[in-house]
Amino acid sequence: MTRFVAVLMSLVIAGNGAFADVPADPLKSPMWADMVKRLLGGGPVVLDGRVKVTVPSIVENQAQVAVTADARALDGVEELVLFADLNPLQHILTLRPRKAAAYVSVRIKVEQATPVRAAARGADGVWHVGSVYLDAAGGGCSAPAMARREEDWSDFVGHSQGRIWREADGFARARLRIRHPMDTGLAKDNTPAYFIEKLDVKSSAGDPLATLELFEPVSEDPTLTLLLRIPPADGAVDVEGRDNNGETYRSTIPTPWRQSAIGAVAPQC
Repeated sequence: MTRFVAVLMSLVIAGNGAFADVPADPLKSPMWADMVKRLLGGGPVVLDGRVKVTVPSIVENQAQVAVTADARALDGVEELVLFADLNPLQHILTLRPRKAAAYVSVRIKVEQATPVRAAARGADGVWHVGSVYLDAAGGGCSAPAMARREEDWSDFVGHSQGRIWREADGFARARLRIRHPMDTGLAKDNTPAYFIEKLDVKSSAGDPLATLELFEPVSEDPTLTLLLRIPPADGAVDVEGRDNNGETYRSTIPTPWRQSAIGAVAPQC
Protein backbone atom coordinates (compact mmCIF):
# COMPACT_ATOMS: atom_id res chain seq x y z
CA MET A 1 0.00 0.00 0.00
CA THR A 2 2.82 2.41 0.87
CA ARG A 3 4.52 1.73 -2.46
CA PHE A 4 1.18 2.28 -4.29
CA VAL A 5 0.70 5.63 -2.54
CA ALA A 6 4.25 6.66 -3.38
CA VAL A 7 3.76 5.79 -7.05
CA LEU A 8 0.43 7.62 -7.09
CA MET A 9 1.97 10.74 -5.54
CA SER A 10 4.81 10.67 -8.06
CA LEU A 11 2.27 10.59 -10.89
CA VAL A 12 0.37 13.51 -9.39
CA ILE A 13 3.55 15.53 -9.01
CA ALA A 14 4.61 14.68 -12.56
CA GLY A 15 1.16 15.59 -13.84
CA ASN A 16 1.20 18.93 -12.03
CA GLY A 17 4.69 19.65 -13.25
CA ALA A 18 3.92 18.82 -16.85
CA PHE A 19 2.60 22.34 -17.40
CA ALA A 20 4.75 24.11 -14.81
CA ASP A 21 7.03 25.55 -17.48
CA VAL A 22 4.21 27.27 -19.38
CA PRO A 23 5.32 30.92 -19.59
CA ALA A 24 3.29 33.53 -17.76
CA ASP A 25 0.70 35.15 -19.98
CA PRO A 26 1.34 38.90 -20.46
CA LEU A 27 -2.37 39.32 -21.26
CA LYS A 28 -3.31 37.56 -17.99
CA SER A 29 -6.01 35.39 -19.52
CA PRO A 30 -7.69 32.96 -17.09
CA MET A 31 -7.88 30.45 -19.96
CA TRP A 32 -4.21 30.54 -21.00
CA ALA A 33 -3.04 27.36 -19.25
CA ASP A 34 -6.15 25.49 -20.39
CA MET A 35 -5.55 26.57 -24.00
CA VAL A 36 -1.97 25.28 -23.86
CA LYS A 37 -3.14 21.96 -22.47
CA ARG A 38 -6.18 21.44 -24.70
CA LEU A 39 -5.16 22.96 -28.05
CA LEU A 40 -1.37 22.66 -27.92
CA GLY A 41 -1.09 19.32 -26.16
CA GLY A 42 0.60 20.79 -23.11
CA GLY A 43 3.57 22.40 -24.83
CA PRO A 44 6.48 22.96 -24.78
CA VAL A 45 5.56 26.62 -25.35
CA VAL A 46 7.54 29.81 -25.78
CA LEU A 47 6.22 33.33 -26.29
CA ASP A 48 7.72 34.55 -29.54
CA GLY A 49 7.38 38.02 -31.06
CA ARG A 50 8.19 36.57 -34.47
CA VAL A 51 4.68 35.11 -34.57
CA LYS A 52 2.47 38.05 -35.48
CA VAL A 53 -1.27 38.31 -34.91
CA THR A 54 -3.01 41.32 -36.46
CA VAL A 55 -6.53 42.46 -35.54
CA PRO A 56 -8.43 45.71 -36.19
CA SER A 57 -8.15 48.49 -33.63
CA ILE A 58 -11.91 49.12 -33.93
CA VAL A 59 -14.40 46.29 -34.43
CA GLU A 60 -17.61 47.35 -36.11
CA ASN A 61 -19.08 43.90 -36.75
CA GLN A 62 -18.38 41.20 -34.14
CA ALA A 63 -19.43 38.50 -36.60
CA GLN A 64 -16.84 39.56 -39.21
CA VAL A 65 -13.50 40.41 -37.56
CA ALA A 66 -10.43 40.31 -39.81
CA VAL A 67 -7.51 38.42 -38.24
CA THR A 68 -4.11 37.60 -39.73
CA ALA A 69 -1.65 35.06 -38.31
CA ASP A 70 1.89 35.31 -39.67
CA ALA A 71 4.70 32.98 -38.62
CA ARG A 72 6.86 33.38 -41.74
CA ALA A 73 9.79 34.54 -39.61
CA LEU A 74 10.13 30.97 -38.30
CA ASP A 75 11.67 28.14 -40.30
CA GLY A 76 10.02 24.78 -40.81
CA VAL A 77 6.56 25.51 -39.41
CA GLU A 78 4.46 22.35 -39.67
CA GLU A 79 1.30 23.57 -37.98
CA LEU A 80 -0.25 26.97 -37.25
CA VAL A 81 -3.15 27.12 -34.77
CA LEU A 82 -5.35 30.20 -34.33
CA PHE A 83 -7.57 30.57 -31.25
CA ALA A 84 -9.41 33.09 -29.07
CA ASP A 85 -9.23 32.44 -25.32
CA LEU A 86 -12.54 33.93 -24.19
CA ASN A 87 -14.77 32.80 -27.02
CA PRO A 88 -17.28 30.09 -26.07
CA LEU A 89 -15.70 28.16 -28.95
CA GLN A 90 -12.00 28.96 -28.85
CA HIS A 91 -10.40 26.99 -31.68
CA ILE A 92 -10.68 28.99 -34.92
CA LEU A 93 -8.56 27.08 -37.40
CA THR A 94 -5.45 24.99 -37.93
CA LEU A 95 -3.24 25.45 -40.99
CA ARG A 96 -0.77 22.81 -42.17
CA PRO A 97 1.38 24.64 -44.73
CA ARG A 98 2.73 21.82 -46.87
CA LYS A 99 3.88 23.99 -49.79
CA ALA A 100 2.66 27.26 -48.40
CA ALA A 101 3.89 29.96 -46.08
CA ALA A 102 2.99 29.87 -42.38
CA TYR A 103 0.44 32.60 -42.98
CA VAL A 104 -3.34 32.84 -43.03
CA SER A 105 -5.84 35.68 -43.06
CA VAL A 106 -9.46 34.99 -42.08
CA ARG A 107 -12.58 36.64 -40.68
CA ILE A 108 -13.86 35.36 -37.33
CA LYS A 109 -16.71 35.75 -34.86
CA VAL A 110 -16.03 37.01 -31.32
CA GLU A 111 -18.38 36.86 -28.36
CA GLN A 112 -16.50 39.39 -26.22
CA ALA A 113 -13.15 41.13 -25.89
CA THR A 114 -10.49 38.42 -25.87
CA PRO A 115 -6.85 37.55 -26.44
CA VAL A 116 -6.38 36.15 -29.93
CA ARG A 117 -3.36 33.90 -30.42
CA ALA A 118 -1.43 32.10 -33.10
CA ALA A 119 0.75 29.12 -32.19
CA ALA A 120 3.31 27.80 -34.68
CA ARG A 121 4.87 24.34 -34.22
CA GLY A 122 8.11 23.35 -35.87
CA ALA A 123 9.71 19.94 -36.36
CA ASP A 124 11.19 20.15 -32.84
CA GLY A 125 7.69 20.12 -31.35
CA VAL A 126 8.02 23.54 -29.69
CA TRP A 127 5.02 25.87 -29.96
CA HIS A 128 5.93 29.50 -30.66
CA VAL A 129 3.01 31.70 -29.57
CA GLY A 130 2.15 35.25 -30.55
CA SER A 131 -0.77 37.06 -28.93
CA VAL A 132 -2.79 40.25 -29.22
CA TYR A 133 -5.74 41.63 -27.26
CA LEU A 134 -8.87 42.20 -29.34
CA ASP A 135 -11.13 44.86 -27.86
CA ALA A 136 -14.65 44.17 -29.09
CA ALA A 137 -18.26 44.19 -27.97
CA GLY A 138 -20.06 40.87 -27.73
CA GLY A 139 -22.51 38.73 -29.60
CA GLY A 140 -20.69 37.55 -32.71
CA CYS A 141 -20.73 33.83 -31.88
CA SER A 142 -24.40 33.75 -30.84
CA ALA A 143 -25.77 35.80 -33.75
CA PRO A 144 -27.71 33.84 -36.41
CA ALA A 145 -26.30 33.66 -39.93
CA MET A 146 -27.44 36.48 -42.20
CA ALA A 147 -27.88 34.04 -45.09
CA ARG A 148 -30.85 32.39 -43.43
CA ARG A 149 -32.91 35.52 -43.96
CA GLU A 150 -32.98 34.66 -47.66
CA GLU A 151 -35.41 31.96 -48.77
CA ASP A 152 -33.03 30.51 -51.35
CA TRP A 153 -29.85 30.60 -49.22
CA SER A 154 -29.35 26.83 -49.46
CA ASP A 155 -29.17 27.03 -53.27
CA PHE A 156 -25.84 28.84 -53.00
CA VAL A 157 -24.09 26.89 -50.25
CA GLY A 158 -20.64 25.89 -51.48
CA HIS A 159 -20.48 28.38 -54.33
CA SER A 160 -17.08 30.03 -54.32
CA GLN A 161 -15.04 32.90 -55.70
CA GLY A 162 -11.27 33.06 -55.83
CA ARG A 163 -8.30 34.84 -57.28
CA ILE A 164 -4.51 34.47 -57.25
CA TRP A 165 -1.84 37.16 -57.46
CA ARG A 166 1.91 36.84 -57.94
CA GLU A 167 4.09 37.92 -55.02
CA ALA A 168 7.64 39.29 -55.32
CA ASP A 169 9.07 36.61 -53.01
CA GLY A 170 8.03 33.73 -55.25
CA PHE A 171 4.82 32.88 -53.43
CA ALA A 172 1.36 33.36 -54.89
CA ARG A 173 -1.33 35.05 -52.81
CA ALA A 174 -4.57 33.11 -53.08
CA ARG A 175 -7.88 34.47 -51.80
CA LEU A 176 -10.97 32.28 -51.60
CA ARG A 177 -14.54 33.01 -50.49
CA ILE A 178 -17.05 30.20 -50.00
CA ARG A 179 -20.76 30.66 -49.43
CA HIS A 180 -21.68 28.90 -46.20
CA PRO A 181 -23.65 29.96 -43.07
CA MET A 182 -20.98 28.63 -40.65
CA ASP A 183 -23.54 28.24 -37.85
CA THR A 184 -22.01 27.94 -34.39
CA GLY A 185 -24.97 26.17 -32.78
CA LEU A 186 -25.15 28.96 -30.17
CA ALA A 187 -27.81 31.16 -31.78
CA LYS A 188 -31.10 31.71 -29.95
CA ASP A 189 -33.03 30.14 -32.84
CA ASN A 190 -31.49 26.75 -31.89
CA THR A 191 -30.00 26.21 -35.34
CA PRO A 192 -27.48 23.36 -34.95
CA ALA A 193 -23.80 23.79 -35.72
CA TYR A 194 -23.23 23.69 -39.47
CA PHE A 195 -19.80 24.66 -40.73
CA ILE A 196 -17.03 23.83 -43.20
CA GLU A 197 -14.57 21.68 -41.29
CA LYS A 198 -11.81 21.00 -43.81
CA LEU A 199 -10.26 22.50 -46.94
CA ASP A 200 -7.53 20.83 -49.00
CA VAL A 201 -5.65 23.13 -51.39
CA LYS A 202 -3.84 21.30 -54.21
CA SER A 203 -1.94 22.01 -57.39
CA SER A 204 -3.60 21.10 -60.68
CA ALA A 205 -1.48 17.92 -60.61
CA GLY A 206 -2.96 16.96 -57.23
CA ASP A 207 0.05 17.81 -55.07
CA PRO A 208 -0.96 19.07 -51.60
CA LEU A 209 -0.21 22.77 -51.04
CA ALA A 210 -2.01 23.40 -47.74
CA THR A 211 -4.62 21.85 -45.47
CA LEU A 212 -7.01 23.86 -43.32
CA GLU A 213 -9.17 22.64 -40.48
CA LEU A 214 -11.92 25.17 -39.79
CA PHE A 215 -14.16 25.50 -36.74
CA GLU A 216 -17.35 27.32 -35.77
CA PRO A 217 -15.78 30.74 -34.98
CA VAL A 218 -14.85 31.26 -38.65
CA SER A 219 -17.26 33.84 -40.06
CA GLU A 220 -20.16 33.20 -42.37
CA ASP A 221 -19.09 32.91 -46.02
CA PRO A 222 -15.45 32.17 -45.07
CA THR A 223 -12.91 34.44 -46.74
CA LEU A 224 -9.36 33.09 -46.55
CA THR A 225 -6.01 34.30 -47.83
CA LEU A 226 -3.02 31.97 -48.15
CA LEU A 227 0.48 32.25 -49.60
CA LEU A 228 1.18 29.25 -51.82
CA ARG A 229 4.14 27.88 -53.73
CA ILE A 230 2.54 27.04 -57.06
CA PRO A 231 4.56 25.30 -59.79
CA PRO A 232 5.16 27.73 -62.69
CA ALA A 233 3.51 25.40 -65.18
CA ASP A 234 0.29 25.12 -63.16
CA GLY A 235 -2.71 26.83 -64.67
CA ALA A 236 -4.93 26.51 -61.60
CA VAL A 237 -5.27 25.65 -57.93
CA ASP A 238 -7.91 23.15 -56.82
CA VAL A 239 -9.75 23.47 -53.51
CA GLU A 240 -11.69 20.57 -52.02
CA GLY A 241 -13.84 21.09 -48.94
CA ARG A 242 -16.11 19.18 -46.59
CA ASP A 243 -18.59 20.41 -43.98
CA ASN A 244 -19.71 18.72 -40.77
CA ASN A 245 -22.85 17.39 -42.51
CA GLY A 246 -20.70 15.42 -44.92
CA GLU A 247 -21.35 17.61 -47.95
CA THR A 248 -18.32 18.13 -50.18
CA TYR A 249 -17.30 21.11 -52.30
CA ARG A 250 -14.81 21.56 -55.10
CA SER A 251 -13.62 24.70 -56.89
CA THR A 252 -10.78 25.77 -59.17
CA ILE A 253 -8.92 29.08 -59.10
CA PRO A 254 -7.00 29.94 -62.30
CA THR A 255 -3.45 31.21 -61.84
CA PRO A 256 -2.58 34.73 -63.07
CA TRP A 257 0.06 33.46 -65.48
CA ARG A 258 -2.65 31.46 -67.24
CA GLN A 259 -5.53 33.89 -66.79
CA SER A 260 -7.16 36.00 -64.07
CA ALA A 261 -10.67 34.86 -63.47
CA ILE A 262 -13.31 34.07 -60.91
CA GLY A 263 -14.62 30.54 -60.64
CA ALA A 264 -17.80 29.39 -58.99
CA VAL A 265 -19.05 25.86 -58.62
CA ALA A 266 -21.94 24.25 -56.85
CA PRO A 267 -21.40 21.76 -54.04
CA GLN A 268 -20.81 18.15 -54.95
CA CYS A 269 -22.62 15.61 -52.83
